[in-house]
Amino acid sequence: MELNASAVAAFVRGAARADAATVERLKRLGGGAIQESWALDLVLEGGSRPGRHELVLRTSAPSTIAVSWDRPEEFRIHQAAHRSGVTVPEPLWLCEGPASPLGKPFYVMRRVPGIARGDQVVKHPAVRAKGEALAARLGAELAKLHRLKPSVAGLGFVPVPGEAPARARVAEYRRYLDALDAVEPVLEWALRWLERNAPPTFDLTLVHTDFRTGNYMVEDGELTAILDWEFAGFSDPLEDLGWMLAPCWRFGARDREAGGVGSRAAFLDRYEAEAGRRIPRERLRYWEVMATVRWAVIALQQAARHRSGAERSLELALTGHIVPALELDLLRMIDEADAAEETPR
Repeated sequence: MELNASAVAAFVRGAARADAATVERLKRLGGGAIQESWALDLVLEGGSRPGRHELVLRTSAPSTIAVSWDRPEEFRIHQAAHRSGVTVPEPLWLCEGPASPLGKPFYVMRRVPGIARGDQVVKHPAVRAKGEALAARLGAELAKLHRLKPSVAGLGFVPVPGEAPARARVAEYRRYLDALDAVEPVLEWALRWLERNAPPTFDLTLVHTDFRTGNYMVEDGELTAILDWEFAGFSDPLEDLGWMLAPCWRFGARDREAGGVGSRAAFLDRYEAEAGRRIPRERLRYWEVMATVRWAVIALQQAARHRSGAERSLELALTGHIVPALELDLLRMIDEADAAEETPR
């Protein structure tokens, strides 16, 4: 679907209180299987932000998945992260309601330089040279985010778990499997293991829940921005740590346990230094298993979007084919966890 450049220009002109807005480029960016991001280059005349601006317009894909926020909610979470000092693109303007010129909500943010695709990031020579520093920086950014508690202003719409987040996640993923009418014995077995070994809550903070390589921008081996806040919510902060450390997000660089870019120690040590507290590292194995189950469930949901006809996409269809590899990881990880007795009974 193409966007109406004139309608976008009219919205930005009003939001920026400019005299005129001229769109030079409006082009769909790659990636974003769940949401759409468009490069928006425009010139503003008058107002408080005159000049040429390189921006990103973010809106919803034709079909989505149940756990994703709509764009107005994502924008407000993005704003909260920005206010807390997390390195994110500056959020600028939100368009919502029936008056949206695109017929659906969208928001506009600054565009930052760098690459985000996971396979490109882990193979980049600068990342290989600076990977330990990058992993440490990512740990520090996550610690900043985890300072946000359920009482933070502006996020009253985000539900607070009424039970231990681990148990809530198990129930959630079971519901999704049931809705898909999928027969997945390995995933059901892994969910039962997670249920039996659920740890008490370490804390309750705002979590990104998709904090991984592929969802941040890197230029010359250094972080420029953390992206994609559509899954954020309140949960155990170890959920974010386990997601980043899970083998499925290393893009083949499995020896670099922090997202395929650096060591587990560099990532966690800096996180603890920034957070000012030690995390119970023995519980991380549990959340890495949880991450692997979650990604398998999402992969099945993505394939279902394609099969339903709501959004025909080779990328969505192929995502479903990663499930057997994730199941193999689960068998290995749970076997190792049981053998080492790392997870509390």
